[in-house]
Amino acid sequence: MKNTGITAQYKALDDAYYMPAFSRSMAIVRGKGSTVWDGEGKEYLDLVAGIAVCSTGHCHPAVVKAICEQAHELIHCSNLYYVPHQGEMAKKLVEVTGAKKAFFANSGAEASDGALKLARVRTGKKKFVAFTHGFHGRTIGSLAVTHKPAAREPFEPLGIPRTFVEYGNLDAVKKAVDNDTAAVIVEPIQGEAGVIIPPEGFLEGLREICDKAGALLIADEVQTGMGRTGKWLAIQHTKAEADIVTLAKGIASGFPMGAIVARDGLEFKKGEHGSTFAGGPLACAAGLATLGVIEEILPDVARKGERFKTGLAKYHPRVRGLMIGITVGEKCPEVQAECLKNGVIVNCAADGNLRLVPPLVISDAEIDRAVKVIDGALGKVML
Repeated sequence: MKNTGITAQYKALDDAYYMPAFSRSMAIVRGKGSTVWDGEGKEYLDLVAGIAVCSTGHCHPAVVKAICEQAHELIHCSNLYYVPHQGEMAKKLVEVTGAKKAFFANSGAEASDGALKLARVRTGKKKFVAFTHGFHGRTIGSLAVTHKPAAREPFEPLGIPRTFVEYGNLDAVKKAVDNDTAAVIVEPIQGEAGVIIPPEGFLEGLREICDKAGALLIADEVQTGMGRTGKWLAIQHTKAEADIVTLAKGIASGFPMGAIVARDGLEFKKGEHGSTFAGGPLACAAGLATLGVIEEILPDVARKGERFKTGLAKYHPRVRGLMIGITVGEKCPEVQAECLKNGVIVNCAADGNLRLVPPLVISDAEIDRAVKVIDGALGKVML
């Protein structure tokens, strides 16, 4: 079905009434599984998935059913009361992550803010150590530990003492962490930076440094969590354990939701944190349905990632499950445009890195189609 003019209508309204914070040129109006359609009815294979959000694909029947059924019963009641599905969702998150307690948020940035607050209030310390090219969100708190100068510097001073050190450099971490460090916050794999996988033993080294200094280790699993890398958490590929883990993106298949999970002894006491909307009935219904789907498909995620890796081997992709990065350089936008022209949506992360974070439900046939288009685009643009 062709919807002539929808993109133009969206653009006109956006130009007139919406703050110009985003760069965009197409409208996505419908989705099913790994496929989306634009305002003119053109079909695309979606390897961005709302930036690693649509973990179960677009409009998974189990998620749609859970949201609709809950919407007929109760949409909102606030955290002044026990919330439908909230306890069940917390229990499931604790079980799959190995944590002790959970707390909900509305986004990854809110989860980062909550993690920083929790680290400060439970340690009594004020400072943080974060990493170059790390990304933790755009609220004032999460932005303070986000390295990207273009995102952070216009809003300084941000009021949280922190030191940035080179990602993967344990010697630099040892020098930066001291007795007043509340926590080290790290992405087990850097997503916004372009799927950067740290050196072997890096996370275990961070754990050791934090233990010696009495600091906490916060794992930002907003992009890497919820099965994205072939395990529930990316840190589960290592022997390290985090004190606090932040989650969002793939947690509820596109319904806005974030979470903090933490080990025993780390929890907010009454009045220390709160949220009107966080962990509401719809979010928790969507989250529970999402986790149920992921549980079924999780064993196949690593194999699907290997299929991408084999197909794109000549470009030396960085692959961990269905989180894939390819260094392209300044021509990355041209590769992205060529893929789009041929019906495959990809995106360029930082520093000219092509990032692929498709729905976890992507089929082998869709992977093969994607590989063919990406290979053709890279060959055409790079040669």
